[in-house]
Amino acid sequence: MKKLLLATAAGALLAGAASAEEIKMGMSLGFTGPLESMAPGMASGAELAMKEVSDSGLLLDGSTVVPVQGDSTCIDAAAATATVERLITAEGVKGIVGGMCSGEAIASLQNVAVPNGVVMISPSATSPALSTIEDQGLFFRTSPSDARQGEVMAEIMMEKGIQNAAITYTNNDYGKGLADAFAASFTEKGGTVTVNSAHDDGKADYSAEVAALAAAGGDALVVVGYVDQGGSGVVRAALDTGAFETFVFPDGMVGQALVDNFGDEISGSFGQNPAAEGEGREKFLAMAEEAGFDGSSAYSAEAYDAAALMLLSMAAAKSSDPNVWKNNVMDVANEPGEKILPGELAKGLEILNGGGDIDYVGASSIEMVGAGETAGVYREVSFDNGEMTVVGYR
Repeated sequence: MKKLLLATAAGALLAGAASAEEIKMGMSLGFTGPLESMAPGMASGAELAMKEVSDSGLLLDGSTVVPVQGDSTCIDAAAATATVERLITAEGVKGIVGGMCSGEAIASLQNVAVPNGVVMISPSATSPALSTIEDQGLFFRTSPSDARQGEVMAEIMMEKGIQNAAITYTNNDYGKGLADAFAASFTEKGGTVTVNSAHDDGKADYSAEVAALAAAGGDALVVVGYVDQGGSGVVRAALDTGAFETFVFPDGMVGQALVDNFGDEISGSFGQNPAAEGEGREKFLAMAEEAGFDGSSAYSAEAYDAAALMLLSMAAAKSSDPNVWKNNVMDVANEPGEKILPGELAKGLEILNGGGDIDYVGASSIEMVGAGETAGVYREVSFDNGEMTVVGYR
């Protein structure tokens, strides 16, 4: 009998080992391009969650998780599509953290991910157009829509007594979507938009664009752009000509690179980006510091949450097939269930493996609404004396 029990136990172990797999997880992020300073922090956040799950040995009978990076460039839709195609067809990834920017995310999703039945969870693509895109249940995002950011930005400006403003936006889906959302909200609250005009990235000189903005006037210039590209170019030209002294910076501009670029030249300016407060964020920041990267960098926390959601959804579905586990994302992300914070992914896996429910809160206070996106908490920041300071959360 003892031999029989040992044989049975050995058979069970072999069966478990046989069902374990190497799960490749893709990342389509702009390692080059207008937000290249943000991409490393996002990649580190996603890889931190993947390592946490892989090290636990609790995902799908001890399956390991292997990250595979791909460069979306953030703005080149053709390059991003080629990257996602490689991740899916050549690497065989079971999910993709990305895209990073809205236009390339839309292109990659429609041209490659949907036809191949692979889930994408974006940490940072915020265009309102993604709320209604035909995605066959394969697209989610851990960042909120810019429809919400436009409202938050308008609220902050009105509270500061700014009644009229000029807007410049990068000429793509992200830029136009956020600029229009802000303009509508600001006008509704009684503000005046003096001009709402596009700028192209990649130019050496933005003096002509700034001259047109200055002619329209305004108490502040809203720069809906990219900190590593045209957005900073516009700010530089505006400072050099004295066209504007106060700038309003949404998420694509908020980061250490902005401080590095302009120091105390932008004192008195302010902005906002998606970021939650609370125990989940504090835990993530501590984990990131231990891992050797800055967890406060833009969308790093959201990238951790995107990867964690994918892997926890696989556990809930008991399958790494994205056409199966896509149906579990909303359940894992929302109540009811045990709340799961960063560093507690093993706990979440144990509960799911036992047939229980979890409510993944994560690093950015995840709570997904019907479109498969978060409702959104924003961090308000100010720029003074060469430093970026957190004012509060909304």
